[in-house]
Amino acid sequence: MQIGVPAETTVGETRVAVTPETAKKLIAQGHTLHVQSGAGVAASVTDEAYAAVGVQITDAPGAFGCELVLKVRTPFGGELALMKPGTTVVGMLNPFDAAGLQSLAGAQLTGFALEAAPRTTRAQSMDVLSSQANIAGYKAVIMAADGYQRFFPMLMTAAGTVKAARVVILGVGVAGLQAIATAKRLGAVIEASDVRPSVKEQIESLGGKFIDVPYETDEEREAAAGVGGYAKPMPPSWLARQQVEVAKRVAQADIVISTALIPGRLAPVLITEEMVKSMKPGSVIVDLAAGKGPDGGGNCPLTETDRTVVKYGVTLVGETNLPALVAADASSLYARNVLDFLKLILTKEGALKIDLEDDIVAACLMTQNGEVRRK
Repeated sequence: MQIGVPAETTVGETRVAVTPETAKKLIAQGHTLHVQSGAGVAASVTDEAYAAVGVQITDAPGAFGCELVLKVRTPFGGELALMKPGTTVVGMLNPFDAAGLQSLAGAQLTGFALEAAPRTTRAQSMDVLSSQANIAGYKAVIMAADGYQRFFPMLMTAAGTVKAARVVILGVGVAGLQAIATAKRLGAVIEASDVRPSVKEQIESLGGKFIDVPYETDEEREAAAGVGGYAKPMPPSWLARQQVEVAKRVAQADIVISTALIPGRLAPVLITEEMVKSMKPGSVIVDLAAGKGPDGGGNCPLTETDRTVVKYGVTLVGETNLPALVAADASSLYARNVLDFLKLILTKEGALKIDLEDDIVAACLMTQNGEVRRK
């Protein structure tokens, strides 16, 4: 099959959907790869590195003109016009973007959104949300350390003792767990909060302390269990008690990293303006939910999308694409996710086969035959 890999045109997007490692494997399977010149440069992959494994370097029309197009972000605008009706597109197509999916359907494209893969053991190797969130959690701590004007670890020096930074992690999914692990390596004292009681052992195994908010009703316990590995919205009664506990920790924190997201919904507000006012001057908040909260904020309403601002003496980081800031490793992991997904839709002979009896394929298929299959 002719497989195209265009350069990403979304502002700030530095990742690429195929690396020389995965390209070599696809070529060994009999496919022909056409990578747009410069597609991997921002991810530290040169055209020469692709050519060395047998990739054909081409231009944008050459990459988009293939039968199968592999992308990081959903194609839009002029990119759609470069693809022939019937082309298959695999990438992070945003299952909750109704307008974007309608554009793909209108262009008669078969679209697979990798974010929609179920969180099952079989789908782990193609779980793009987890692979990229892992990187985001790591980078969030590094950015916090960069913005924090003190040390992370406790230091005992001839000039005196420096206390360890106090870090609070809100939301302990993949990103939150990696943030805990990274902050611990840097020597911080860590507390973490999540609606799911099942994460307590994971937090403690990484050296953090769980901020426990007891459940008082069956409704609260049911919501805390989540669905399919994702958190569910919690009842107002529990959220009010959580906010009290979190507010105490935030006031004492030097660093707060918030990662709480609910698929298809606005991010919950966990850090109020009053909490920010209570923080010490020089403290840092890294809001991984930036741009996904009410009024364009994140888990903190003071967050500004894709900007770093200082409010009430606190630095708020609102970067919305942290994996793109670690483009080489982010691309490497993403490309492996893509490669594993392709095993489900390509036969050994190299033909496209869409088996809707396969739960992963069915979940990821967004558009086909001019129709949006998922809304």
